Amino acid sequence: MPAQYTIPELIAREKECVMVPCIFDCGSALAAKLSGAKAILLSGGELGESMMGCIEPMLTTDEVVGAVERICAFSDLPLIVDVSAGFETPLSAYRTAHRMAVGGAMALLLGNEPGQTWEEYRSILKACLKAVEGTPCIVIARKNGLIDDDNDREECIRQLTEAVELGACGTMACGLCRTPRSREFAKIIGERVPGWKFYPDQNAVNGVPDVDNDEIYSQGFAMISYHYMMKVALAAMWEYGLKNMQSRNNVPSIEMTFPNGVKGASALPIFNMQRLYDLEAQFTGVRKVFKVPGTIPGRENG
Repeated sequence: MPAQYTIPELIAREKECVMVPCIFDCGSALAAKLSGAKAILLSGGELGESMMGCIEPMLTTDEVVGAVERICAFSDLPLIVDVSAGFETPLSAYRTAHRMAVGGAMALLLGNEPGQTWEEYRSILKACLKAVEGTPCIVIARKNGLIDDDNDREECIRQLTEAVELGACGTMACGLCRTPRSREFAKIIGERVPGWKFYPDQNAVNGVPDVDNDEIYSQGFAMISYHYMMKVALAAMWEYGLKNMQSRNNVPSIEMTFPNGVKGASALPIFNMQRLYDLEAQFTGVRKVFKVPGTIPGRENG
């Protein structure tokens, strides 16, 4: 399904810092859209957790590309992809980046990997920029690593500035969310690195976020990412699993109601399966009405 708009179009249209939730599959992409998100970020970490309970470096190129293709075929929100698998050399990066762009990705968030020199990263970045030419997909350069002091900050500014000069459409200083000086460093990086910035994985301490969205927007941060999907999904499954086990039936989970008022034994009604039957009717001339399999007549949403 084509994205509704490109990332540059979204940034040009919005007049505030766009909140971009990290997702891992079609269900989390749907939850993001129902919540009002305007863009989504495929988290390599959460993808690994959802597929095999593994860490991101264990994912294969085909596993990540396959997830990109499935999510882009399902959701019309522009997808940003946190990339690492398949980007070991310039040629592998070129091929993988092209596959993701053709598969529907609207942006590649390309970070420098552990042990990789800046010169090596520069070559990978050039390959990715070449691979997405002629597509609506863009490349966002990400500087990984801690930013603990002024020297770290200055090196980050230097490298991200060079990435923009090479053609990156946006940048991310990934260490910002892990430093006690996040607010101070965000201001300096925001003002000195050209182009728009993407704030990484917003954190909070004692109920206070590490940065203020309106404040960093004024400093050039057009987007901010945040993790919650995997955490709350597991928490809800755990919570209702306990309730079901304690009641020795599945009444608690059946009676759980979605925010739009839908309830029942299945999430199928949330996915609007009727659209597929309507598509089929264009080929057969016969319209069928979708009902959740195994439900009692009159309880089709169950």
